[in-house]
Amino acid sequence: MTPTLRIATRKSQLALWQAEHVSSLLRAAHPGLAVELVPLVTQGDRIQDRTLAAIGGKGLFIKELEVAIEELRADVAVHSMKDVPADLPERLVIGAVLPRADPRDALVTASGIARFEDLPQNAVVGTSSLRRQAQLRALRPDLRIESLRGNVDTRLRKLEAGGMDAIVLACAGLVRLGLESRITARLDTKICLPAVTQGVIGIECRRSDTRTMELLHSLDHEPTRKIMEAERAFAGRLGGSCQSPIAAYAELHADRIMLEGLVAEPDGSYLWRDAATGAICNAAAIGRELADRMLAAGAGPLLERLRAS
Repeated sequence: MTPTLRIATRKSQLALWQAEHVSSLLRAAHPGLAVELVPLVTQGDRIQDRTLAAIGGKGLFIKELEVAIEELRADVAVHSMKDVPADLPERLVIGAVLPRADPRDALVTASGIARFEDLPQNAVVGTSSLRRQAQLRALRPDLRIESLRGNVDTRLRKLEAGGMDAIVLACAGLVRLGLESRITARLDTKICLPAVTQGVIGIECRRSDTRTMELLHSLDHEPTRKIMEAERAFAGRLGGSCQSPIAAYAELHADRIMLEGLVAEPDGSYLWRDAATGAICNAAAIGRELADRMLAAGAGPLLERLRAS
């Protein structure tokens, strides 16, 4: 009898959707394969009264899942790749990535506001992301940013409860949960460059688990993997911390990749923004090249200061 493939996942509605989605893809690709979900609560889920920066960053959303894989309590973990730190544990690997969904950020407003440009003076905008905060404040220093954590439904309820004019969420998450109608506007990347690998679902497994690696191979989307390599190499070379507003967005054009990156002061008072292009086969090198260029242009001291804060 074929062993059951066990998928570690967070218990949030979006995480469970992603795990179920991967489960259905695996069962379709491998008829007869038994798949079981292993829902876990992570440190990032337990602490909801502080910002991600204050509690140690997005890596807290995946640590328990990785431990479950390493302790053989699960075979794979399904992640939103934007939650995955640049450096993986040595024994683990991203065995597959799915085609990227819409990477943009979504503006969700209370009522009567149709575009970012229509937000009133001193509007209150909810987001827990320093990346979003920095870019929005750079364009609109008058905005009042309120910390906003919790799952998607919780954030939408906080908007509906009043006190905020708008909130900013990832388009991909809203679409996956059937909440696309709640999107007031999809923010152009010129307004808000996405988080590194935003919209990408990744499947992590043990590097030595050849059976699982073979199962995952059928799901791996090579164009998205190249985009991921460029963006993650950019973030990895910068060495940013959870206190560092860093953004990146790569696109493929025929056999070339174009990567745009950003580093910003958290208050939006200064932004370094640049782009690099090259052959797809050099995706990771393009990411490192762009990071080196931005560090040389002056982003290095800012990142050093933010790491120490």
